[in-house]
Amino acid sequence: MTGTRCAHTAPRRGERGQGGVEYVALIGVVAAIVGAILALTVPDDTSVALKDAVCRIVNAGDGGKGCDSGGDGGDGGGGGDDGGPLPPPPPGDPFQPAKCLLSQDQTKTTVVVQILFIKISSSEQIKLQQWSDGTVTLERVTESGGGVTASISAGIPGLKEWGGSASLSGSYMKGSGSGGQWLFNGNKTGDSQKDLELNLEDAKQFTEYLKAQSECNSRPAGPRSSELGMICGYHADKKKPDLPPEKAPDVDITKTSTEVSGGVSFGKGFKKGKGGKDKDGKPTDLGNISGEFGSGTMTEDVVVMRANTGPDAGKITFVYTFSVDAKGGELAQGKATRMQQVSVTYDAATFDQEEKDGKEHRPEKLVITTSQENGEGAGVQVGAGANVPGTPVTIDVGGGGGNIKSQIHTESAEVVLDNDADSKLVEDWLRGRGDFPASDVLPTPSDAAEVPGSDAGPLERLLHDKGKLSRLDYNANTDWWNASLGIGFGISAGQLTAGFKLFGIDITHEEKNQTITGNPSYATGPKNGGARPWVEWTNCTKTKPIT
Repeated sequence: MTGTRCAHTAPRRGERGQGGVEYVALIGVVAAIVGAILALTVPDDTSVALKDAVCRIVNAGDGGKGCDSGGDGGDGGGGGDDGGPLPPPPPGDPFQPAKCLLSQDQTKTTVVVQILFIKISSSEQIKLQQWSDGTVTLERVTESGGGVTASISAGIPGLKEWGGSASLSGSYMKGSGSGGQWLFNGNKTGDSQKDLELNLEDAKQFTEYLKAQSECNSRPAGPRSSELGMICGYHADKKKPDLPPEKAPDVDITKTSTEVSGGVSFGKGFKKGKGGKDKDGKPTDLGNISGEFGSGTMTEDVVVMRANTGPDAGKITFVYTFSVDAKGGELAQGKATRMQQVSVTYDAATFDQEEKDGKEHRPEKLVITTSQENGEGAGVQVGAGANVPGTPVTIDVGGGGGNIKSQIHTESAEVVLDNDADSKLVEDWLRGRGDFPASDVLPTPSDAAEVPGSDAGPLERLLHDKGKLSRLDYNANTDWWNASLGIGFGISAGQLTAGFKLFGIDITHEEKNQTITGNPSYATGPKNGGARPWVEWTNCTKTKPIT
């Protein structure tokens, strides 16, 4: 099954402001980095597809015409309302979504090993999510991947005597992963706030059990290892919460990803002797210090979630995600991210049989989600290196850390496909059949709430007529640190230096929490004239996140 290529998302009225300008200025770093890197490392067909996708996102506010079309980019990521109270929803409105995400705590550790031009990565990500219906989910995914990397650097003419330099580096990675999701909804007191407290306590206790079990599984082999493993497992089992067995785990997760990343840095070199040479005319480089100016990442993920138990038992969901992420600044850190996601759910048994028979699939639900994050904070990302005397070999160390506070604006459109016509429409759109394929346009929830224009496609009309549309805003806090060590080799030709690592290791750790804020809202059913007004999302506001 192929993923979608996400296209432009039109800004909402009144949302093109300072935040959007800063976002595009920062995300523009990604376009510059990607343009240079993809041509060097990525197969032509993939390169064209990825560059086209990032151009559409960067120039979202200009109709997704491409990188040369100009434009000032997408919306500013605000709530889209004037800040006043929202009108209450109609009683029993079927368009009100049943629940919303209140908060999320996410921890991710990534280790990257580089040997010559080859990169090998491994990561572990854990998410703990609180929902407004009182349930809690815990998700754990481990991922590994491999790819290639390249770099090039040049001296800065104005700083030639001081050894000033600039460098561009990047990599292309493909990876796969697996994991699971556990649902905690065993506590049902009739009070969603109380249920959330009790289910969160169970989830945290189960997290401790997973950590203890992981330590047991990673014990080195040796004398009496089996006996010691049994003892370790016994004590780990004591940490497991007293939950009905069917409540954990209930979803199997598999993941494939394609990532293109790169960075721009500026440095200062140090030399001794006149002109940086000794009396025999040999170079006397002592080393350098560099600071990262900007970095960016583009990622395409395909996640498959197969539910074994729980409310979605017997369903299989494909989640296609395209995101562009940029970070800039040596001391004051800035961050910007835009994400577009399509999620399609099928009956698992029917899907497997259709796949076996070579027949078309019939999805049962479609969810389109878009989000934008903008933030800034204190931090540092620096590196230092030194030449091995008499050789072109260098030893580099780097690291950094910081804290970024950001705002996240998320929109979602969900539609249940309860008839063959709607189901076929979505499947054709997803697979690129017909006049309105997914690669051409990705409708946003805000677009779907407006009166469809004369040129609106069938999917846009379906979302407008039947979709559950919602908007959410979050405050987020991200703590991160990074450490690296590398042994490099460089060849100089004039002002250009082609360099690569003989060996390197890079470790990054990130802890991020986000909590709902603002006025959660959803669009009620079409009114006279076709517009869908935004009202208070009471199913979301009835429960407060536990911090």
